Amino acid sequence: MPGTPRPAASAATHCPYCALQCAMRLTAATGLTVQARDFPTNGGGLCQKGWSSTGVVTAPDRLTRPLLRGNGGELVPVSWEVALDHIAATIREMQREHGKDTVAVFGGGGLTNEKAYQLGKFARLALGTRFVDYNGRFCMSSAAAGANRAFGLDRGLPFPLADLGGADAILLLGSNPAETMPPFVRHLAPVRGRGGLIVVDPRRSATAALTEDGSGLHLAPRPGTDLALLLGMLHLLLAERLIDRAYVEARTEGFEEVAASVGLWWPERVEQVCGVPVIDLQSAVRRLAAAAPAHGGRGAYILTGRGVEQSSQGTATVTAAINCALALGLPGRTGSGYGALTGQGNGQGGREHGQKADQLPGYRSIEDPAARAYVAGVWGVDPEVIPGKGVPAVELLRRLGTSGGPRALLVHGSNVVVSAPNAERVTERLRALDLLVVADVVPSETALLADVVLPVTQWAEEDGTMTNLEGRILRRRKAIEPPGEARSELWIWAELASRLRAPSTWPTEPAAVFAELAEASHGGVADYSGLTHDLIDATEAAGHGCYWPVPDAPDPSAVPDGGHGTPRPFLDGFPRPSGRARAVSVTYAEPADNVRAGAPLYLTTGRLLHHYQSGAQTRRVAELVASAPEPFVALHPLLADVHDIAEGDLVAVTTGRGTAYVRARVTADQRPDTLFMPFHWGGLGSANRLTNDRTDPVSGMPDFKVCAASIARVSAAVPELEVIA
Repeated sequence: MPGTPRPAASAATHCPYCALQCAMRLTAATGLTVQARDFPTNGGGLCQKGWSSTGVVTAPDRLTRPLLRGNGGELVPVSWEVALDHIAATIREMQREHGKDTVAVFGGGGLTNEKAYQLGKFARLALGTRFVDYNGRFCMSSAAAGANRAFGLDRGLPFPLADLGGADAILLLGSNPAETMPPFVRHLAPVRGRGGLIVVDPRRSATAALTEDGSGLHLAPRPGTDLALLLGMLHLLLAERLIDRAYVEARTEGFEEVAASVGLWWPERVEQVCGVPVIDLQSAVRRLAAAAPAHGGRGAYILTGRGVEQSSQGTATVTAAINCALALGLPGRTGSGYGALTGQGNGQGGREHGQKADQLPGYRSIEDPAARAYVAGVWGVDPEVIPGKGVPAVELLRRLGTSGGPRALLVHGSNVVVSAPNAERVTERLRALDLLVVADVVPSETALLADVVLPVTQWAEEDGTMTNLEGRILRRRKAIEPPGEARSELWIWAELASRLRAPSTWPTEPAAVFAELAEASHGGVADYSGLTHDLIDATEAAGHGCYWPVPDAPDPSAVPDGGHGTPRPFLDGFPRPSGRARAVSVTYAEPADNVRAGAPLYLTTGRLLHHYQSGAQTRRVAELVASAPEPFVALHPLLADVHDIAEGDLVAVTTGRGTAYVRARVTADQRPDTLFMPFHWGGLGSANRLTNDRTDPVSGMPDFKVCAASIARVSAAVPELEVIA
């Protein structure tokens, strides 16, 4: 690629998958090979996805040329000039006729910080549209909303991951890191050794199994009742006088109202709603309280994940978890705290710099006049040029192709046909568009619907930065040249910006884009202004990396405890006007799509060890496909008996959105009233054909994790199911 530095023979970088961002080294001398690097997050370990990550680089169907849908309906190769001219001309014509907002943009939490920043800038300046959001809305939005409201800052883990090992107890709600990020488990080992790991999950997941043999406690509530469980835990903390009263009085506000609001959540009621025995609820609360500093313990942590956050009451559930943490005096203390486990590789950085509907770089509100004026100054435009707030991802997808809604969509780093809820409706909306442009590495299910497909570079072929689940800013380094005519999105957006006569400048080198990002973030909540690529290189070489906020350039020669920047941002107070954390009362409601006649079972979804997100990458790696070749539904043996279902039978799982056809997996790890499906596949086996797109009123998070379903064995002779059979 013109102007791009040639890759080194060996590149120190990070894994292309989850937010743990394990450190690795890529060597290209004799074919691309992976070595694990020792780093505080992964300690020299990788999971199977990391070890096999080069398989995506050599995927047989890797996109290498732009594709344009011809008159015959087929995607055919064209030159970059033809593809980009077509996109720009179509957009100009559509916007002349229907206005700027006729074009929308959908981004991804796997894009580098530089790309996330430039995509938000491109949407607002080159396209002039307010309709921009990203798939991180399906990941961290509830945790972000809850943390911003309580603490004034959203950083997934506001402490280094290594701090967890010093605690006496960890309450882990709705996360299965033993499968989703296996190297994370090393940080839980000391706590397990003290019998302090408490896992909340309706399934006996691989992580829940870690609590056995005296290592902790597994609570298995009915799906959708985690909020009630947390309200009951706070009730018990108050009833048994286990709260840290001195901390509550000195460092919180609103707590007395919250305390009054949980008065009706006595343990017996919680058991009736959640199905968690009173004795287990009491044991969990007492173990957690005994670990807290106020009671002489080493420390305690409360961590939430997608299992409790991907809900139409996800923000309320996160808030209830934060309220429990505040009651115990955990946030803002070394060795204790509350945190949320980010899922996507750049789920943290991806939401900080402008690809969310309501944000400008630095985690600034797009509705704040001062923020608009500052960022406009960096971009060299009038603040009035920057559009206002758009709508969250689910609402954006609903509006596509409708009267008054966007008629064109540009997708970067996302596979919404598989990953969005109520996926069949999403597919219908995409088909209704006049122009769908998808930039991707492989022909994903979404790309196959596109009018224009743009081949882009991936992790091993590009430079940039990522921000992991701790808020640690890390360097992604180029190891090999991209194949064929694949180009970086930074180059694509610069070319389109030129064709659209966009204001401002459009650098294509990641270091130059990062320098602009740093300036644009200056003074914001997520302040990267003290950093450059060179400084990040130096802090990584020192063995730590750098945690935002970083308002001033760190001294690479002096590494403080935990790392450069701000490893623990709440020690001296919370970035709210009062300096105190805010406790907020929340109210429990039954699941929006609750069990009923005709749909008597709960359906919940999640990830597998061997696959990642929509599976567009991992389903192209032979080792991973061999380990997990097809979608399935897991059900309890009692439920299988009732429905005359045996292991391996083809079954139909039906909800109010549609039906999926998958193989049955019979296991006692399930609750008898609950079905589980992984969401890594499209087509007839897609879990998201079934999930509910009702959203959280605060965060815009859809109701992925619980809906009412039925199951039935079907004949393998049904013609449309031959591909599955």
